[in-house]
Amino acid sequence: MHETTVSTELNRIEEEYARRARSVRHSVLQDYYYSQTLHQVSKTLGRLDGRSVLDIGCGDGTWLMVFRDLGASKLAGIELRAKPCISASRNVPGAEVVCRSAHRLPWPDAHFDVVSQFVVFTSVLDLKLKQRIAAEMLRVVKPSGVILWFDFRVNNPRNRQVRGIGRSEITALFPHSDIRLSSLILAPPLASMLVPRFPRLAYALARLPFLRTHYLGLIKPLERAAPANTRVLSKPPIFN
Repeated sequence: MHETTVSTELNRIEEEYARRARSVRHSVLQDYYYSQTLHQVSKTLGRLDGRSVLDIGCGDGTWLMVFRDLGASKLAGIELRAKPCISASRNVPGAEVVCRSAHRLPWPDAHFDVVSQFVVFTSVLDLKLKQRIAAEMLRVVKPSGVILWFDFRVNNPRNRQVRGIGRSEITALFPHSDIRLSSLILAPPLASMLVPRFPRLAYALARLPFLRTHYLGLIKPLERAAPANTRVLSKPPIFN
């Protein structure tokens, strides 16, 4: 991938995130999404005592704080935007926060027990850049570790700056890996109507898989080359 193309795509992503920052305000809906995701992430990973974690697109360090509370002993984050980088460093003292693109990670091979990403890939529209980021995540995760995936599985018809990523594309991005996925999060149009006024109904409808818009997944590199496998996530991972 030509570096000029990379630069163009990264500039577009920065501009899009800046636009979102200007337009998005804190809401009950955001609290709902966060609580739903937090519960499932904690259930999926379990305790991280003594583990090392890298969060791709760490933002202001929200998920780094979660991993810290789950017991992770070593925390690192990488973020494209300068202001969130500064916030992450302040919010998570002791974490190694790097401000740069994730398509070139500054850490050595097999360095982290967990490498996570939360709604990063759907904001990257260039396939080759997505491939490079995925390859870097596979490179820095330990053979006994896992990649934690959380992202849209469907397109947002109201925003062409994001693109959902389905099972087949995830499998292609992470070849020779054991991939386990579970759908999560009630579709935003429904959630925006129901959560403020009828939260119990929103929680009930969120149990229906066809109304969910995201995938929560665990990706474990296979030590031996084998066909990629995609399965439904049924229980927390067991680290070797």
